[in-house]
Amino acid sequence: MPLILSVVYGSFHYNPPRCFATTCCLLVMMFVFFRGRNTQAIQVTGGNLTKVVGDTAILPCKMTEDVELLTQISWRRMTRKMPENTFFFTISEQNGPSFTNGPDPRITFIGNLSARDGALQISDVSLNDEGNYTCIFTLFPSGNYKTDIPLQVLVPPSTRLSYKPHILGNEEVLLATCTAAGARPPAEVSWLNLGKEFMTRTNSTKHANGTTTTVSSLFGVPTREISGQEAQCVVSSPALSEDQRQSLTLHIFFTPTNVAIVERPDNTIECVSEGNPKPNFAWTRSGKILPDSEIKVDGGNLTFVACASHLKGLYQCEASNPYGKKTHQVYLAACSGPNPTPWVLFGLLFSLNVIAAVLYLYKNGYLKRTNNGNHRVPNDSDSPDMDL
Repeated sequence: MPLILSVVYGSFHYNPPRCFATTCCLLVMMFVFFRGRNTQAIQVTGGNLTKVVGDTAILPCKMTEDVELLTQISWRRMTRKMPENTFFFTISEQNGPSFTNGPDPRITFIGNLSARDGALQISDVSLNDEGNYTCIFTLFPSGNYKTDIPLQVLVPPSTRLSYKPHILGNEEVLLATCTAAGARPPAEVSWLNLGKEFMTRTNSTKHANGTTTTVSSLFGVPTREISGQEAQCVVSSPALSEDQRQSLTLHIFFTPTNVAIVERPDNTIECVSEGNPKPNFAWTRSGKILPDSEIKVDGGNLTFVACASHLKGLYQCEASNPYGKKTHQVYLAACSGPNPTPWVLFGLLFSLNVIAAVLYLYKNGYLKRTNNGNHRVPNDSDSPDMDL
């Protein structure tokens, strides 16, 4: 093949024959054409992952092409903990699976090099593992092929329901708070079983690690009407398999009120009162003690075991709880003897019946007054004649 040399500005140039240049161009075009066709057929599949803290994440990565030589599978990551997008894991025929910058016992290769499967498993996922993972297949002669696997990590909230008891009042106060702490994404907090007498306010605080704490506060006027009502806090989050529900019973404390003494059967009187918490009762007798042998005290009940005149007097009941106390008095005229009321009633009724019978006999002539003032009961001979 002849060589043509020419001097241009002091340089030597090689001018190849026109046919050689044409052949090279055709070869390059064919190589680019066939490589482009082969490249279009090669695919690396991955996927998007969403996991909850503590779960196990499997990063999928698989290649469809199986003609060219696979020399290596490598992994890169750009996460909250490692934002530099560095290589951290490789798999090759010569070295097998290996870590690039120190081992991580949570990461395991679960794929198969010969099956062109580069899947990794990350156990006990943490918030620092969130980020983008890149799986790279290196083929000969075509080069590298990759796919990205985004990993999102959710953090379930820590839920707490706190309650502050209040004393009866007329001003609006904070009754309870429901907290969903450290959630990602932010949790939703709501209340159920609330009447129009309640109001809620919600605020959120975002933390440096990307989590959010949401607090919902329950307000109301501490009245006797809301005491005993139930309120339920509901926390919702994508990181929870189901809503978390917590309930509380509202207690409004107040001093004993409406103290009264009520008469009960069996020589018993009872002291009753309203209050929260439930009042305790104490009985006293003005100027005297309560004899255990004759009077039995059981909470708010005072029972006369044996009635006697010396037990009459002024009795006082005191109803008390930690928030106050009130008293009520009653004067009792104690009976003499063991509950004579039924016998008195019986004697009274018997006397009335006897008087009624005497009056009836006297009116109908069965009884006649004698000379000495006594009554005589007539016999059959005294009866007037009757026509048959």
